[in-house]
Order: sequence, then C-alpha cells, then structure tokens
Amino acid sequence: LILIGGASILINYGFRGATTDVDALIQANSSMKDAINRVGDQYDLPNGWLNADFMKTSSYTPKIVRFSTYYRTFSNVLTVRTIAAEYLIAMKLVSARPYKNDLSDIVGILAEHQRLENPMTFEKIQRAVVELYGSAEQVSEEIWTMVKDAVDHPNAGELYQKYREAEMETKDLLVDFEQKYPKVLKEDNLAAIVAQAKKKKEQQK
Repeated sequence: LILIGGASILINYGFRGATTDVDALIQANSSMKDAINRVGDQYDLPNGWLNADFMKTSSYTPKIVRFSTYYRTFSNVLTVRTIAAEYLIAMKLVSARPYKNDLSDIVGILAEHQRLENPMTFEKIQRAVVELYGSAEQVSEEIWTMVKDAVDHPNAGELYQKYREAEMETKDLLVDFEQKYPKVLKEDNLAAIVAQAKKKKEQQK
C-alpha cells in the first residue's frame, strides 16, 4: 500500500487529528480486497474506508510509485509506503480544493518543518511538482504565490489556523448552498459559487 493524502499526513505529522477516509494506491493481489473488507467489518468502518478513488482526481500520477518512501512492514506480509513532504505538498497544490484540507495541509507541513528547524524551500516544492507532473504550470500563479508567502512566513503554525478556519467556512457555505439548491453545485462552477457566497455573507455583515 502507498498511503496518500490525509492518511499520509496522519502517520508523518501531528497537526491533523483524523481523516474521513484512507486514500491509498493498492498494489496487491485480489486477497487484499478481502482483507480490507474484513478489517472494515471488524472495526465497523464504512464501505470504501480504504480506497483508490484519488486515482480519478487531477492529483494522481503513476509517478507517485517512484517517489514514494518506505514506512513499515506488518507481519512480514504487508509493506506500507508513504509520500515524502515535498511530493505530498505537490499533490495538494494540484488539488487545491478550498473546501477540503488541501491548503491548510500544505501550511501544516511547512509549519512542522519550520518547528523542527528543517524548513522546506520554495525551490524544492517547485521541483517536486515538475518531477510528478512534468510542469510547474499544473499549479496556478495564485496558489504559487500562496506557497511562497507560507514558506517565508515567520510563524507558519499561526498561518495554518487561518487557512483551516477559511476552509471550514467555505465548506459550511457550500453545504448551505447545496441544501438550498440541490444538484446545482458542480466542479466547474464551484469557484464562482464560493466567491458569490462569500460576497453575500460580507454584505450581510
């Protein structure tokens, strides 16, 4: 298994308490599916608790396998790998969903490295994006600016809280919109809807 996203962050860092599901690249025979289901039944986990759905998203690339790193081997049978910090950031940059943990996860990783006096450089992150996706253009200029500001910020831990609060606010706005206008929200109109909802909220204030 190669753990991706929130699961990879949970086993490598301490700033997140949970993830709603476990994204993984599963390289195993068919018996692995049975084992996954048995674990789910044993711990009363929902179907799909361990899934490879992220392979349908823009952040997936087969190069993840090459840049994964060893984590642990369980019972001399199951080898678990994870994603190194700069490549995890690269994947989050390509996703950059304002209603998920993507941006706060990036800042959280930067904050952890800052705290451990092993700061991440902007150049290292750019190089990781190019190595995974072939070009830095996979990430918008706006997001690159955000990353540079976060890398240079003297207190990334404080910045993490701001991004997390913003993501939670955005998620609440989208949940409210979905309740009022079911089946209208799509991936291609999400940004416009978020911007309009935030504008309306500010006007109400």
